[in-house]
Amino acid sequence: MLDQNALKRNAAQAAVDYVLPLLGPDSILGVGTGSTVDLFIDALAPHKQRFRGAASSSERSSARMAQAGIQVFDLNDIETMPAYVDGADEIDSGLNMIKGGGGALTREKIVASVAQQFVCIVDESKLVAKLGAFPLPVEVIPMAMAAVARRLARLGGEPEERKGFVTDNGCRILDVSGLDIADPAALEARINDIPGVVTCGLFAIAGADVALVSGQQGVRQLRAGQVSQ
Repeated sequence: MLDQNALKRNAAQAAVDYVLPLLGPDSILGVGTGSTVDLFIDALAPHKQRFRGAASSSERSSARMAQAGIQVFDLNDIETMPAYVDGADEIDSGLNMIKGGGGALTREKIVASVAQQFVCIVDESKLVAKLGAFPLPVEVIPMAMAAVARRLARLGGEPEERKGFVTDNGCRILDVSGLDIADPAALEARINDIPGVVTCGLFAIAGADVALVSGQQGVRQLRAGQVSQ
């Protein structure tokens, strides 16, 4: 029986195998944040001569890639990328996701928006029938914390500040439990429209293009509409 770390390692290696054929000497790869992405960076490092470098969604990933000898680029200098690789806290059959457990949700959305495809790497515990068991992270400008929390409560959520945490953008996180996420894209748009919200951790308006899901029987490649629970 593989433990969760082994499952994550298998997903990370599957992602390396998936993206390498997409990369050329001038390619910039988008890289996300989190424990599975850490393993992806480690597995990618031996192939660093095959592509130009990467753009990252967090200071943590940038530092890990720099230490591995992968050149890190500012996203402002990049017009497009063949792929963005990142994990998720939850993912459903439509490849809608909840992300932001590590607090990098805004930069993750920004980097993903420049990529031609979003490759989500997860272990099978993250694959769910309906999003929402994992509290939804919402990045908020500090002066708006109380006002945003009241609006989220009116949507049926139970917001709680992530104590002692500041994002790479200098903002705060509200983790919202109890939301009914029947229509992920609609809820994403509604929360993002609240004044003071930088963005919420729903990735549904633009979800994943492919998910590499690591389980006891190996890694499955899933696309929207192909998942059954």
